[in-house]
Amino acid sequence: MIRVKTMATKTIASATVRAVKKRVLPSRTALVLTSNAVNKVKEIMSKEEAKGFIGLKVGVRQRGCNGLSYTLDYAKSKEKLDEEVKQDGVTIIIDKKAQLTLLGTEMDFVENKLSAEFVFNNPNIKGTCGCGESFSI
Repeated sequence: MIRVKTMATKTIASATVRAVKKRVLPSRTALVLTSNAVNKVKEIMSKEEAKGFIGLKVGVRQRGCNGLSYTLDYAKSKEKLDEEVKQDGVTIIIDKKAQLTLLGTEMDFVENKLSAEFVFNNPNIKGTCGCGESFSI
């Protein structure tokens, strides 16, 4: 599960990772956002605490029972080797370490009675843990 945190470490969003079998997404795009994801990113970026940031940054870190976990945070700038995805008025920066793990991934926002979270539908994932928090490539 990915949690977006502000500078004061207040959680503003969470996410789950899903392995997707044989899903074909546009090959030129590192990350595709669904309309639900675009709307949620716009909502997050419209908040007062997001002023001064250019968008959200997706990264990866060693964590969980399957090895890797995505991180989401505010992005102040794009670093030299980071990938920038602009779609429908929102900006997502992909950290250089996360680029290969995200290639061809769809970022969605799913809300139900029990949770509201970003979901990464990733065709590159070989395995996930039971809770969906971590994955392996």
